[in-house]
Amino acid sequence: MPTSLAHHYHQALRDQDILNQLRTHYPDGPTLHQLAPLDQLHIGGIAASKRLLGLLDQSAPMVLDIGAGLGGLMRQGAALGFHLTGLDITHRFNVLNQAISQLTMTQPLNNSPAGTLRCVTGDACALPFSDASFDAVLFQHSLMNMPDPARVLAECRRVLRPGGQLVMHEVVSGPHSEALRFPVPWAEGPAHSHLLSLSELTQTLEASGFKIQHCEDWSHTALEWRQRQRQKEQAPLTAVLSPQWVFGERFMQMGKNLLENLANGAINVVEISTRC
Repeated sequence: MPTSLAHHYHQALRDQDILNQLRTHYPDGPTLHQLAPLDQLHIGGIAASKRLLGLLDQSAPMVLDIGAGLGGLMRQGAALGFHLTGLDITHRFNVLNQAISQLTMTQPLNNSPAGTLRCVTGDACALPFSDASFDAVLFQHSLMNMPDPARVLAECRRVLRPGGQLVMHEVVSGPHSEALRFPVPWAEGPAHSHLLSLSELTQTLEASGFKIQHCEDWSHTALEWRQRQRQKEQAPLTAVLSPQWVFGERFMQMGKNLLENLANGAINVVEISTRC
């Protein structure tokens, strides 16, 4: 029987070690960039999150982040004035996310006051929120873990207000999907990897009532970013924080496979903005 998705993510998580490391090295509170090696584990890092948040309407501040992980995107959004609710199926991620936020001195990135943060443990197939309660929904490397995307997107449509946004930065199947190598950060093997092709993803979005306004494939940029990260990961471990604090030693193979999957066209990376 395959392990649960939550177990995949928390089995090597060094919760208390991470908090002790943050308190020791950043007694005044870590900045968003200092946290990024830990909480911005998606392809593209903090720059990709900035792009994604830049697609949101600043005047519509209530945002749901589905698959929030350790909260890097949430804290970055709050610094822009958005009010973020993060949903994740991994409860230990949510607990650590909240603890990191309490240590972090989130400084506003514009003239708006910093937004609020809350975390909820739950399944995206049955969102624990009332109808029309959010202005926007975010996905960042999270839909790929969900075996029933149509049901998830129907739930997103339900909790969005009329005219609301659904914005995503996702990994999709590439032209050589048969070459996909495991493990990767989102899955040890096929059981938890549910990649759609870009055409399948856009068709599912449209069938769920979303109108696509922006769709960009930036796999080339993603590959260049991943190549730079791989060089850093192969250097002696002197960094205060790294993905290994989340994934353990297995991240070295995950990172290697991720680079090869991008280079071989097994996966692509896309950025999509829609409205309902």
